[in-house]
Amino acid sequence: MGSDEATAITNELYRYAELVDAGRFDEVGELMEHCTFSYGDDADGPSGAQAIADMYRNTVITYDDGTPRTRHITANPIIETEGGTATVRSVYIVLQQAPDSPMQAIISGRYHDTLRRIDGRWRFVERCFLVDLVGDLSRHLRFDLSG
Repeated sequence: MGSDEATAITNELYRYAELVDAGRFDEVGELMEHCTFSYGDDADGPSGAQAIADMYRNTVITYDDGTPRTRHITANPIIETEGGTATVRSVYIVLQQAPDSPMQAIISGRYHDTLRRIDGRWRFVERCFLVDLVGDLSRHLRFDLSG
């Protein structure tokens, strides 16, 4: 894998974070149109552009500026490629500053991703969200992550 390939793959990771932080959930769906989400051992996540965009619209709290007032930081990507498939393990931390609270880390964990070259571009086909550390998500999610 050359540096151009590694850059293209990591740019997809970063593009996801940028779109979620901007509250551009339809574009998140487009980015993930070939993808199925899973959460740890639960493989029943949304799949495809519309289902993924709807999931974000229905679960993420947005504010007057149209954003969730978050900053997703994705780091330490470990990329392994074989042919037209890449597996990527990375870590994430989500910071939030809601209107009535100080900036704080609200969640941290890992992404386990599979990307494939589709029509000449690296595209997500699987994303597994693994949660390691949980802070106050009450101003970010419309549901209780703990159960």
